Amino acid sequence: MPRLILASQSEYRLQLLRDAGYEVHAVAAQIDEPDPLTLGDLRSGLIHIAQRKARTVWQRGASGLILAADTVGHVAGQVFGKPTDRDDAERMLRAISGVSHEVLTGWCLLRTRDELVLSGCEATVIRMRPWREEELAAYLDGGEWRGKCGAYGLQLPVDPFVTQMEGSASNVIGVPLERLEAVFQEFPELVANDSRLAEDSARIAGQRPTHPDLS
Repeated sequence: MPRLILASQSEYRLQLLRDAGYEVHAVAAQIDEPDPLTLGDLRSGLIHIAQRKARTVWQRGASGLILAADTVGHVAGQVFGKPTDRDDAERMLRAISGVSHEVLTGWCLLRTRDELVLSGCEATVIRMRPWREEELAAYLDGGEWRGKCGAYGLQLPVDPFVTQMEGSASNVIGVPLERLEAVFQEFPELVANDSRLAEDSARIAGQRPTHPDLS
C-alpha cells in the first residue's frame, strides 16, 4: 500500500486510512478555510481548498505523497461544514432530518518530487429518517456532533438514522477510499520511489522548500 502524508488533523480520516491498510503520517494543514462557494461552484471550491491544504503541508517541508481533502454537506441551498456550537449543530441536523442531502469531498494528491497533482470531487447522497425530538436532544447533549461535517458522523456498518445511501460511505467520513484505490490502480507510477515518505515527513521543521509554489 502507498505511504501517505495526510494533510489533516482529523482523527476520523486518519483512522479510516489506517483501517484500510495505508501507512499514514498526519500533518495538520492549519489554514483558514474560505467558504468554498466564494471560489466558484461548490465542487471547484472544495477541490481548490484541498489543493491549498496539500500545498501548505508541502511548503512546510513535507516530502512524498500528500493527500488532502475537504468535506461539506449541502441541502436546499445550504452548505454545512463543521458546526461551531450546539445551536449550529441543531440547525444542521434539523435541515437534514427526513430528507436527502449530498456530501461532497474535494480531494487532492500531491507528489512533491515533481509537483504532480491529481484532484477531484466525490459525491454521496444520503437520505435520513426524521429525528424524534428526544433523539435529537440526546445526540446534541452527547456532543457527538463536534468536529463532524454537517454535525453528523456516519455509523458503520449500519446507521440507525440513514434509510438510503448512494455512493461511498467513506466519502461521508472524509476520504473517498474507493476513488483513492482506483487512482493508485490506474497510476501505479504515482507511488514509485516514495519509500522514504514516512521518514522524510516526520522531520518537518517548518521551513519552506526551495522549489516554487504550485499556484
